[in-house]
Amino acid sequence: MTSTGIGAEAGAQAARTRALAVLRIRGRALAVALLPAAATVILLAGGSTGHFVGRGWDTARWTVGTLAVVVLLAAAGVALVVARARPAVSPTVPIKEESAPDLYRMVRDLADRLDVPAPSAIALTPDCDSWLEDRTHPAHGPPAPKGGDELGTPGLHRRAPAAPVLVIGSPFLWWMRVGELRAVLAPVVAGTGPSAHPDIAAARRFVRGLDAAVAVSAAPVRRPVTRLVCAGVAWVARLLLRSCREHAALMERGVAAAAAERAQAVDYGLRIVAQEQVGLAYAGWDRLLTRVALPAWRMGRWPSRLDAGVVAALTELSRRDRLAEGFASRLGERPACDLLEEPGLVDEAASLLAARLFHGGPAEPGPAWSPVAWQEYPDEVVDRTWRTEAARLHRVLDALGVRATLDPGAPDPGGPTLARVLDHLTDPTAAASDRPRCLPAYDDPRNSEGDPGTSEGDPRNSEGDPGTSEGDPRNSEGDPGTSDGDPRTSGQDHRTPGHDVRIPGHDVRVPSYDDEADGEPTGTERSAALAAGLTAALAREEHEGAHASTAGPTRSGCPAAAGGQGGPGSPLWDDGALPLFPLQPPRTARELLADHVKAMVCCAAVDTAGATPGLDWLDGPALLVDGERAADLTPRILSLIEEGDPAPLRAWLVKSGIRPEKPVRLV
Repeated sequence: MTSTGIGAEAGAQAARTRALAVLRIRGRALAVALLPAAATVILLAGGSTGHFVGRGWDTARWTVGTLAVVVLLAAAGVALVVARARPAVSPTVPIKEESAPDLYRMVRDLADRLDVPAPSAIALTPDCDSWLEDRTHPAHGPPAPKGGDELGTPGLHRRAPAAPVLVIGSPFLWWMRVGELRAVLAPVVAGTGPSAHPDIAAARRFVRGLDAAVAVSAAPVRRPVTRLVCAGVAWVARLLLRSCREHAALMERGVAAAAAERAQAVDYGLRIVAQEQVGLAYAGWDRLLTRVALPAWRMGRWPSRLDAGVVAALTELSRRDRLAEGFASRLGERPACDLLEEPGLVDEAASLLAARLFHGGPAEPGPAWSPVAWQEYPDEVVDRTWRTEAARLHRVLDALGVRATLDPGAPDPGGPTLARVLDHLTDPTAAASDRPRCLPAYDDPRNSEGDPGTSEGDPRNSEGDPGTSEGDPRNSEGDPGTSDGDPRTSGQDHRTPGHDVRIPGHDVRVPSYDDEADGEPTGTERSAALAAGLTAALAREEHEGAHASTAGPTRSGCPAAAGGQGGPGSPLWDDGALPLFPLQPPRTARELLADHVKAMVCCAAVDTAGATPGLDWLDGPALLVDGERAADLTPRILSLIEEGDPAPLRAWLVKSGIRPEKPVRLV
């Protein structure tokens, strides 16, 4: 026997040993439940044979018998909940064999080479991971036939044991080549061998049933009696889970070790190279979701080709980063997505599921939740986002009572202008001579590409996510504000303690500077009041949008459980728990203000200087001035909102030919 076979056998044996330990815990729990009943049988047998007679023995028989009935009923209830509770299932896109015959053929051939059972089905997940998932629970399959089983016996429908479902990360199919995908899936498919062992399968069902019972017991109930029963079931299930937790973890570790050892005989050298592509795909997928997809989701649009966008993003990375050179040369080989009959439809389904999981979007497209193609992204997402945020910024300025122009005698400009924002955020006490060192830093040629003027190590400090700087970006929550009718008053100390700011239609308090952590940069009083108003306005819009979406037909429920994902009419997850995996924490008030000011600058650039909205695959929405990306805009905006100094931004506007006094078009 080879060393690989010995290692695989050792891992499988360790997994079986731990599975037996889990089953012994189940047997001990059953023995404890039957112990009072056994004692009752002994007492009754002793009384019938004349050995245990007398008033004391009669009392013992009644007491132990009553206890036995109560314990048996409680054990039966717990066992019923554990057996009938539906285990959690990962939300996936099921792939039928007729829609991907080549993919199924490749997986079955891989299983034959590994000498393990082939997975029963294949599903895709919008994430960079792959695993086997047990979906043999009756709630995950089709309902039993009403007429009985295949032999005609009523009520005795037996479900044949099925192999687990193979879940594949959808980005792998588009970025990896066929050989790389086969090498990556080899250790995953090899796990079907140990999973088919009866002891391991029974131990897994027991643990998953306990976990599902805890989830069922945690569901909100109104009746006190039901709540008490659920608490008892949860206590027993948690006790059993704690008892078998270590054995279950070691069992899964043994299964993984056995699968890894068995898979070494298949494409081992190629698997080492493919693992590099796994890490690269994960980096590109995360960047695409946070920088490109998230702005579209916030606008009520969802990119329908996210997986194809991963290829574009990683190709762009290979062009920029010398470390990624050579990765693009792989694109000449056959991609794994060619194993699908209709990759476009699969990509669209995976993209919609990604929007639901990571953003909490509706389950189905609708008027307020429509797909967008990549070629339409600049106009449909970038431009609309800028103009929507610019309109919100001016609505808050109107609520604060800010005049359209600084000079009361000046004529009305005839529309919203960038000059209004610049004049309002300018600190009258700030002297331009105090900060001459900032201008050369912004014009540093090293900042012409990538993430200029941002702190190293923070992936959010780039063109696609403005509003961050060196230090902690959470500083805006403590900025003070003002409630004066005309915020353009001079001679004020902008570092005095704050006070309550009441904006019409927004119940918001701007805390004082004393509430801020030491060492964090703070903005001016005017920027704090404006940031508070934007935060309140955005929260109100999201609240109203959530109520409108919930009342609509598109948010009535989750998609029907296909491919064994759940019972008919039963949702996979609770809508109140969405998004399941938030991409980023909510934007702070300071980040919101920076985003809105930048949106206003971009609108002015498009309307007065001929700039165009664009899409950067690594940084998301981008402003193209004379065909080149404006990469030095964010630090100038931060100088305005944090220090009240408009000089760097005004210098950039003059250099780019942007007219801040001209009105812009809003939504």
